[in-house]
Amino acid sequence: MSKAFTRETDAGDGDDGDGDDRNTPHIPAGTRNYITPAGYARLREELFDLIDNERPKVVEIVHWAASNGDRSENGDYLYGKKRLREIDRRIRFLTQRLEIAEVTDPTHHFGNDQVFFGATVTYAYVGADGADVETTITILGIDEADSAQGQVSWVSPIARALLKSHVGDVVRLSTPGGVQQIEILNVQYPPSH
Repeated sequence: MSKAFTRETDAGDGDDGDGDDRNTPHIPAGTRNYITPAGYARLREELFDLIDNERPKVVEIVHWAASNGDRSENGDYLYGKKRLREIDRRIRFLTQRLEIAEVTDPTHHFGNDQVFFGATVTYAYVGADGADVETTITILGIDEADSAQGQVSWVSPIARALLKSHVGDVVRLSTPGGVQQIEILNVQYPPSH
């Protein structure tokens, strides 16, 4: 069979044709894609940067590399085509996520002591060694939460346990190690501008 009629994919590139991004969790069926205004703006900025800057640069490199002749051993061409597929996949993913995003502004809850989307929550629980452990997290959208920054998705087990509780409440969180009792110590929201 001619190489012209085979699908161009590399093992492990993760492209199944639907724009899926393997690093971001799927939105559970029947739920909304909540996102803060800042998270929405970051995703839009990334999308426009890919469309306006990065993709045209890679297309130019691929065009130049293709004009050099034999493409089968041309590293610039092969890498450029792979990078172009990655960019296109990310553009499809961002476009789909932004279309279904429901922007929710957490500043509307400023001064409230109940946990809603966008809250920064400090809670305490008893650790494995018997000592009290205090943790602070911010509950954000699936597409914007970064666990390295203390941010969790609103669909995560800890966020679901905390949502709608108040300061002073004790909630139960089911973990692989058993049920954990968590006390809400503080709830904060960003002030409106």
